[in-house]
Amino acid sequence: MVKAEAYLQSNVLKLCTSYRLLAYHTHDSRRSQPGFPDLVIVGPGGVLFVELKSEAGKTTADQEKWLAALNGAGVRAELWRPADLYSGRINDTLRDLAAKRRPRSVTCPSCTHKIPLEAA
Repeated sequence: MVKAEAYLQSNVLKLCTSYRLLAYHTHDSRRSQPGFPDLVIVGPGGVLFVELKSEAGKTTADQEKWLAALNGAGVRAELWRPADLYSGRINDTLRDLAAKRRPRSVTCPSCTHKIPLEAA
């Protein structure tokens, strides 16, 4: 894991703890399915799968396949970078997950563009 990704993961896990969210990370993924997201986060607002990358980090084809398949199945799956931590996006997402709030938008896994959700 790249230093920036380890820093990001550490901060995300601290936020999960502060919001009392369950978070899972496979510590040794060498025998796991290729491309499976780095984190699975569970709270009253649902389940979130997250792939962590440095600012310059590239997703693999397998990672993109997993993110697309999860989103296609109606499960939230996002790509997070350090800029998302600094902008507050990660905090807002985890706060909403902890508070049973429906997300205001989702992020396209391939281009990180925010897509607003329709009002229910």
